[in-house]
Amino acid sequence: MQNALIFAAAAFFEIAGCFAVWGWWRLDKSALWLIPAAVCLGLFAWLLTLVDVEHAGRAYAIYGGIYIVASLAWLWAVEGTRPDRWDTIGSAICIIGAAVILYGPRQV
Repeated sequence: MQNALIFAAAAFFEIAGCFAVWGWWRLDKSALWLIPAAVCLGLFAWLLTLVDVEHAGRAYAIYGGIYIVASLAWLWAVEGTRPDRWDTIGSAICIIGAAVILYGPRQV
């Protein structure tokens, strides 16, 4: 459960940080938006170091599925565009893949 919360927080901070850069670059927002962007992206990277997974590459792979779902939640909650059925199907496939990677039996 702790890993899930860490991954969710990491996704929030990565998306918020990237969105702040997007806002500055694409939406003509102030360059001051880059300050919270840097803080958020730093928090994202730090949080991924806290997950209870043996290897960084595996943590990133698991996180990828969670990031996709979180991005679509952001699309809906912040950008006001509801994900369509293809978004939902694709994100479900990604979460299943992330779960297989996370919970798959490993030989120690």
